[in-house]
Amino acid sequence: MKLLKKHFCFLVVISIVLLFIGCVEEFIPKAGEFNDILVVEATVTNEMKHHKIYLNRTYSFEDEIALAETNAQVMILEDSNNQHMFEESEPGVYTSINPFNVVPGSNYQLKITMTDGSSFSSDQMTLPQGSAIDSLYTERIVNDFGEEGMGIYVDNTNAQEGSKNFRYEYIETYKVIAPDWNSVALVNVPQPVCPMVIKAGREREERVCYTSKSSNGIILASTDSFDENRVQRFLVRFIDRSNYILSHRYSILVKQYAQSNAAHSFYEALKEFSSSESLFSETQPGFLEGNLHSDSDRNKQVLGYFDVSTVSEKRIYFDYEDYFPGEELPPYADPCQRAAPKVAAGHSSEPRCILPVLVEMDLIRYVTDNSSYTGPQSEGGPFITVPRVCGDCTVLGSTEIPTFWEE
Repeated sequence: MKLLKKHFCFLVVISIVLLFIGCVEEFIPKAGEFNDILVVEATVTNEMKHHKIYLNRTYSFEDEIALAETNAQVMILEDSNNQHMFEESEPGVYTSINPFNVVPGSNYQLKITMTDGSSFSSDQMTLPQGSAIDSLYTERIVNDFGEEGMGIYVDNTNAQEGSKNFRYEYIETYKVIAPDWNSVALVNVPQPVCPMVIKAGREREERVCYTSKSSNGIILASTDSFDENRVQRFLVRFIDRSNYILSHRYSILVKQYAQSNAAHSFYEALKEFSSSESLFSETQPGFLEGNLHSDSDRNKQVLGYFDVSTVSEKRIYFDYEDYFPGEELPPYADPCQRAAPKVAAGHSSEPRCILPVLVEMDLIRYVTDNSSYTGPQSEGGPFITVPRVCGDCTVLGSTEIPTFWEE
């Protein structure tokens, strides 16, 4: 699972739904109608690890981030006697003190106690029978919108009596190469008026970086209407060929969660709420009810779902050259327009410094000397530069090679 701040859609959707509760015709919600409700994101799996549970509050359109629910007491009861205790590892994030995994045949119940004494419990959940991902593969395709790119597919054959419902998440990691990286850096030397900008050797290598991003949508598959309990050629991710993340080497880790019918129905409803067609239709849905309830007041609302799931994962790698041999790379994340910033503007005793300020604010990178520069009266400055992102890959990622990375 990922931090709730990465689940932007999840929180925004919930806020919108709350604003529209009881509405059967279009109206403009007022700020005063917002409801402050606990949001719970909790999935435990058959993986032996320190599991995490995320507690936040719903937030309105005017707010930029969700407010973390802190200082709560969180635990999971296994068969009503074995307790898995959690502690707050960062605001709103509760991590199990000891690693554990859920096992078939046991019942699991989430219990949360707030600082004001109110408490919430989930329904008792059991582990659905799951299966491993059979195949994770890529193809160069044209999607239904006429866009060419890379399709990433999953195949999975499950036992007939196994779960028919699956939710997918992914983490994609890709190599970024700064197109205008240069071993020369620009530095300021103090002067009475404007600092003097000179060239110096770069202290660190900022040419090749690696970036990882998690999926932020709800990806669901079901075989309930199929003759076979089989997921075949299910499109988990499509990447347009013009997306710069494909330019060099790309990797994706796909996780498959086997879900109960109830969990699948909840995520289907949440996905439906996420669409503008649903949210702004003439008949808006009511409160999105999960499997969590107040222990003392059944009318007190809580949003979220406690999911117990079997998980399987696979990772693949590919290069742009593998599928687009000899073809031009996708455009970089920035147009990388070159410029020759003037040293200063104005001829008074206190001119407006330009190039030194850009260097001080770390906004540009050196490319080459400006052959047209003849002095302070030149149209441009002494150096050709590009925006920092074009010569410093750390704007987009980290130079540290991921431990799992393969070339």
